Amino acid sequence: MTSTARRPVVGFVGLGHMGGAMAGRLLGAGYEVYGTSRTRERAEPLVADGLRWIDDAGSLAKTSEVVVTSIPDDSALELVADSIIPELADGQVWIDMSTVSPRVSREVADRVLATGARLLDAPVSGSVPQVRAGTLTIMVGGDEQAYHQVEPVLGELGRPTYIGGNGQGLALKLGINISLAVQVLAMAEGLLLAERSGVDRELALRVMTASPIGSPMLQAREPLLLNLPDEAWFDIRLMQKDLVLALEAGRTLEVLLPTATSADEILTLARALGYERRDIAGVFEVLDRLTRH
Repeated sequence: MTSTARRPVVGFVGLGHMGGAMAGRLLGAGYEVYGTSRTRERAEPLVADGLRWIDDAGSLAKTSEVVVTSIPDDSALELVADSIIPELADGQVWIDMSTVSPRVSREVADRVLATGARLLDAPVSGSVPQVRAGTLTIMVGGDEQAYHQVEPVLGELGRPTYIGGNGQGLALKLGINISLAVQVLAMAEGLLLAERSGVDRELALRVMTASPIGSPMLQAREPLLLNLPDEAWFDIRLMQKDLVLALEAGRTLEVLLPTATSADEILTLARALGYERRDIAGVFEVLDRLTRH
């Protein structure tokens, strides 16, 4: 069991943009952090800051009191689970901060439960800037006692909220990501309409984001809509992956998701035009190109 008198040893599987930023945040807070990823090269800055590299997920699970995963999809979660689960011990907590299918997450949670450990699904809303500021919105599903056990760890990364049983944190995250995709698409549509009417794009965007429709997410992406960056905060490929998960959940639950369906269609076109790795703000350029041809 993790002692409440000291910080637990934390191990990260997945040190990409989000996982690496979260591991760095905990290192800065004084945690002892272990890590592993598909390639060590991208983790070298973290190693220089004190992260202890481990070659595989199984060894990391054996060494760490709290395991954190930040990985891209269902298949990656299932593959990592095959390495982690045999090494888990009674009382350990595994926090999966990936956005994956609630169904697959629950299946993995059942396997973890058989070891005496607990799996929490803890997807986040926010990107690397929010990780660095410690302001992520974190939605947690799973055993409530396990949640309280690791709440201080999650509190270093943002604002965690216990949602309910396994899979419920993920269900809420998918609901939020529907709105994220639809908001960006609607903003891009309105901006393009204004610009084609002769309104200066920068002026239109400034007024739009200052109006009642200007959510914090859209305000943060204002510069990206004006000048699409080479490095995405949240790329179109991952956005569509989350929409597909939401649509699958909607079909299972018999919930109509018409705006998610429309956004999914536009993202399919965006990927066909080569925007797969570009930020979701790139839907403005996609609409512009489609309407010019």
